[in-house]
Amino acid sequence: MKSYAIVIKDNPTSTGGFSNLLASSSAVGNEFETEAYDAVTEPSPWARVTWNYPWQGEVLDIRSGLKKSAYPTKNPEKRIACAESHYNLWVMCLEAMEPFLIQEHDSVWKQKLDITLFDNTDFDIIGINNPIGATRRAKMYHEKVQHTVNVLNKGIPVCLAPSIDNFNVPQGIAGNSAYIISPRGASKMISLVGEHGLWPNDALMCRQLINGLGQTATYYTGVQGLPSTTSG
Repeated sequence: MKSYAIVIKDNPTSTGGFSNLLASSSAVGNEFETEAYDAVTEPSPWARVTWNYPWQGEVLDIRSGLKKSAYPTKNPEKRIACAESHYNLWVMCLEAMEPFLIQEHDSVWKQKLDITLFDNTDFDIIGINNPIGATRRAKMYHEKVQHTVNVLNKGIPVCLAPSIDNFNVPQGIAGNSAYIISPRGASKMISLVGEHGLWPNDALMCRQLINGLGQTATYYTGVQGLPSTTSG
């Protein structure tokens, strides 16, 4: 498994967050090294052509049947650039043909990662992040995950990302600040971009479009609570 963190070069918030991420990973005893991936800061012409998500209001995506609701975004180019950074790492994952641990600079480690999570599982993408402070309806998300893993799955450590809203609302893992993706999962995400256009990465990576989208009941990471470099 290769580990990357998306870091905005020469941005004190991002580089400082990455330093904290590395320190926390070492503190919990992770034995892998995390490499900084230079974030896309200005979307390429490719991204401008293929972006397919509204900046205001709501739009029904006819192909998927999902409701695309605009994210609060003062600078659209930052939102596109963030999605393109994730996309580029999916391409790298597929080319490398091994799982990638993808993190954003504001991720922080709370427990040592179980690197066997993909062993004997059909999951293509596994979220490892604590939902608190990282996703909407976090309490409901947490309760459903814990019930599924500890009661229904009888201790199997990963479950399908839970449903917390109406079916037509994209619902994914507990934030995209930390997840593990297999080459098969990367291939699926790349295909979805080709089919639907580029969306915010945490909207496109949803349970309605990805079979095998998992979430751990043990939350290995959280978020540092840094100022957003995407919505501002």
